[in-house]
Amino acid sequence: MSERLQPGDTAPAFTLPDADGNEISLAGHKGRKVIVYFYPAALTPGCTKQACDFTDNLDFLAGHGYDVIGISPDKPEKLAKFREQEELKVTLLGDPDKKVLEAYGAFGEKKLYGKVVTGVIRSTVIVDEDGKVERALYNVKATGHVAKIIKDLKLAPAS
Repeated sequence: MSERLQPGDTAPAFTLPDADGNEISLAGHKGRKVIVYFYPAALTPGCTKQACDFTDNLDFLAGHGYDVIGISPDKPEKLAKFREQEELKVTLLGDPDKKVLEAYGAFGEKKLYGKVVTGVIRSTVIVDEDGKVERALYNVKATGHVAKIIKDLKLAPAS
C-alpha cells in the first residue's frame, strides 16, 4: 500500500496524457495552487457527479487561484468520451499504470460494500504554488466534496 501524503510534503511530480493525448505535468502549474483529485473511473455515477461538481465550480476556484486536475486509471479515449458526454471543463488525466495514483497514496486497499478490495481510493490533494502539499484528503465522498473543499479553504464568494 502506498504512503499517504501529509501537509508539507513535496507533491510527487507527474506528467500524464490528458483526454486529447497531450502531456500535462504538475510542473506546468508552478506558481498556482492545484487541486488534484483522484477518482476510480470515468463514466460512472459517483465520478460523474464529482467531475460535474468541479466543472460547475471551476470558474470560482480559478478566481481564487486554483487549477483543478482529475486523475483516474482511464485511457485518454475514455476521458475524451467522459468530457464530451458530460460537458466537463476540468482537466482530466489518465494514469493507466497507476504510478501517480500510488505516488499520491490514492491506490491501495479500501472497503467496498464491506469487502476489502484493491483499487483507487477517492482522494484529493491540494498543492500550493511551490509544489508542497497543503492538504491531503483520503476516502472522500463523491457528493458534496467540492462544497466541503471550498468551505475548508475558506474561499468566499465574490461580493
